Amino acid sequence: MMPSPDFRADELLRRLFQAAISAADPARCLAPYIADLRARVRGGRVVVIGAGKASAAMAAALENAWDGPLEGLVVTRYGHAVPCRQIEIIEAAHPVPDSAGAAAAQRMQDCVTGLGPRDLVIGLFSGGGSALLAAPLPGIALADKQALNRALLASGASISEMNCVRRHLSAVKGGRLAAACYPAQVVNLLISDVPGDDPADIASGPTVPDMTTRAQAIAVLQRYGIALPAALQQVLCSPAAESRKPGDPALPAIITHLIATPRLALQAAAQAAHAAGISPYILGDAIEGEAREVARAMAGMALSCRRYNEPFPAPCVLLSGGETTVTLRGQGRGGRNVEFLLALALALRGEPGIHALAADTDGVDGQEPVAGACIRPDTLARARAMGLDPMGSLANNDAHGFFESLGDGVITGPTLTNVNDFRALLILPD
Repeated sequence: MMPSPDFRADELLRRLFQAAISAADPARCLAPYIADLRARVRGGRVVVIGAGKASAAMAAALENAWDGPLEGLVVTRYGHAVPCRQIEIIEAAHPVPDSAGAAAAQRMQDCVTGLGPRDLVIGLFSGGGSALLAAPLPGIALADKQALNRALLASGASISEMNCVRRHLSAVKGGRLAAACYPAQVVNLLISDVPGDDPADIASGPTVPDMTTRAQAIAVLQRYGIALPAALQQVLCSPAAESRKPGDPALPAIITHLIATPRLALQAAAQAAHAAGISPYILGDAIEGEAREVARAMAGMALSCRRYNEPFPAPCVLLSGGETTVTLRGQGRGGRNVEFLLALALALRGEPGIHALAADTDGVDGQEPVAGACIRPDTLARARAMGLDPMGSLANNDAHGFFESLGDGVITGPTLTNVNDFRALLILPD
């Protein structure tokens, strides 16, 4: 079925993105688990802990649905706080940790220390928690952790590789916070922002066991040529850096629920596309790799759909999620979603009938308060008419500056959820 005559590509793409965000709304996703949580209350304390860009919204949703006493604290990114009555909300820095995050991590450990077997700990964790919950192992200075985070972010390492390193240099990640909860029971409600939805990678797994090893963390650093200061090297090579493994007797009983995932968001976007008369195809929810390389591959698929109706006939929309990476070589403002889009526009070369949107579902692409952007067939022509240099912008990792000049950014503000990147390529026939 063809779209209606008043169909507008950009409007549809933005509706699909909004459908993805709405599907991961903490209030909507947390509600189905309230009854199970209540059934686990044994007459002891109910302590709430958490970290991530969605954690404050998750805490507010829990409070609104709960009819008994709660206590505890969660830490979220600056500007992402939501007022709560019983649960304390702390804001800290992301993606590079700061002293506020370090203080929050220490206080969170204090909150769960000394609990008993009748107590219940509810863990509310989402993407961003790795940086927000910063507690270096003894012997590591916060400044060294900050420098390491910057190096990892610029290296092109995948999120799972970065989190492997983070888990082995942290006093709370990699199941260590769960060990502090013992012997209380722990129930985790997680919003996944990571390819594969591994709970150990969501906020670097403070309250779940970890299968990776410090040897693997060292291998990641070697792979990307990241040299450690002597203090970090000494700690990482010591047994103290090893994370908590499955079956560790020091871990309490742990139950983990994934309450929102990238695939859930993509399925919601697909339903919205169906409603608009466009056939959706989900290419995957765990796509990784250099943003510009992923863009070239997807451009080839979009061109094939447009010209040959293969592998999918137009009109259609190609949906995907996951987390691409950007290896910083220039001095621009970065952003993996906008870098993907700029590389995509260059690969498409103004092909008629192809539109695209790429954005981060938390509303922040890289370190910019911009979720992402849109491209149209005339994107390159409009840019060159304004004196912009698309290739130069890509080489300088300055896609945010490029799309800002065009006025094609997608700005949502903090969405208070995070199910990773969202990409939609809309292909229309002649």
